[in-house]
Amino acid sequence: MTLNIRVIAPDKTVWDTKAEEIILPSSTGQLGILKGHVPLLTALDIGVMRVRIDKEWQPIILLGGFAEVDNNNITILVNGAEETSNLSIDKAQHNLQEAIKAIEIAKTNKDKIEATRNLRKARARIQALNVLNN
Repeated sequence: MTLNIRVIAPDKTVWDTKAEEIILPSSTGQLGILKGHVPLLTALDIGVMRVRIDKEWQPIILLGGFAEVDNNNITILVNGAEETSNLSIDKAQHNLQEAIKAIEIAKTNKDKIEATRNLRKARARIQALNVLNN
């Protein structure tokens, strides 16, 4: 038996697939799920979800949300998601440098929060590209 995985963003279903294993970026760290996992509800952080399909890992960037695991069905509700097909390493590294600069010059709490969020997104993009290149 396999895992049934659905990733749902506010505007569309991003993924609907079967997989052997999934690693989620939970708010308390990386969370691995295999078939037969006990029921679970967890908050998700900005980060890379890795899914093993036919013995190959596929990454997708999640922008926070929640995941529910129940009877080998994983439903993931996210604020947003980015697939790696649109990413280039040069652009991702440029965005990372820009995010670091934005944190350094941020003055208000709002600016600092937004800059930190953008930094976490940029790091997740780099991590997702590294999963593809390994």
